Amino acid sequence: MAASDQATSVIDRLRVRVGMAPREPKIKLAPLPFGKWIRVVGWRHLVAFVGVAFALFPIAWMVSASINPIDTLSGGQFIPEGATFDNYRRIFENPVESPFMTWLWNSYYISFVVASIGLGLTAMSAFAFSRFRFRGRRVGLMSLLAVQIFPQFLAFVAIFLLLDQVGEVFPALGLDTHPGLILVYLGGAIGFNTFLIKGFMDSVPQSLDESAVVDGAPPTTIFWKIILPLTRPALVVIFIITFVTVFNEFILSRTLLTSVDQQTFVVGLQTYSTSDFASNWGQLAAGAMVGAVPIVLTFLFLQKGIVSGLTQGAVKG
Repeated sequence: MAASDQATSVIDRLRVRVGMAPREPKIKLAPLPFGKWIRVVGWRHLVAFVGVAFALFPIAWMVSASINPIDTLSGGQFIPEGATFDNYRRIFENPVESPFMTWLWNSYYISFVVASIGLGLTAMSAFAFSRFRFRGRRVGLMSLLAVQIFPQFLAFVAIFLLLDQVGEVFPALGLDTHPGLILVYLGGAIGFNTFLIKGFMDSVPQSLDESAVVDGAPPTTIFWKIILPLTRPALVVIFIITFVTVFNEFILSRTLLTSVDQQTFVVGLQTYSTSDFASNWGQLAAGAMVGAVPIVLTFLFLQKGIVSGLTQGAVKG
């Protein structure tokens, strides 16, 4: 008898002694014929492979263009000859005319500030619309939704003139300033995100609020101790969406920021295909790959919050 079989028999005898039933033997399933495996399971693998390939192909092409020594897209090869990392080196060579790391830092911290402040404001406003009953509540909700029908960039002329006038009184909030741009982003993100979080808060049973009120908890305690933990998945998703949207926004940041050192990543990246950097597609691809790192790291860090948030909190009957 093999050692594994002896160990199994000993464990079964011990289970019988303590009043437990012996473990059921494992059943080994016979492998499916290839044709049946394709019909039952294989086609799912094929669909998944096609989906993954479709999603990764643009990224693979950008990686190829970033290591291609020839700055061309029409004659580019998927596996370039004489691959080099010179394009990555060149984007850091001239920090005066093209401060790449400054652009990347500007985009990252602006996106983080907008996502953080916007998340707090939207969570509090959504809690008010979801749990409180006051005059104008329905009209306010419909107004928030109606405003979001119009894209924010349609008003960039009015926003430009508004910040120009604000800058005459408060220069720190005027044109070519990051606080002014942050305020513009906050105004565009709060409405729709409030509507989304409000719908998620409506799914939280109000019996939890009533139990907390009976115990003497004020609304602030209900918000921080009950509602926020249970709505964590929605809050994390809203944070990620807001962060990525602000990080990739181009029109408003291009209009409101004019100084080179104040520009965001996507605006600065445009200079690699225009102006003095005419058609440097290799450097453009290299900059895009480096700029994707903060987005990927932020998502990988916050996706744990999504999983943990989905498994925390339950209503006991």
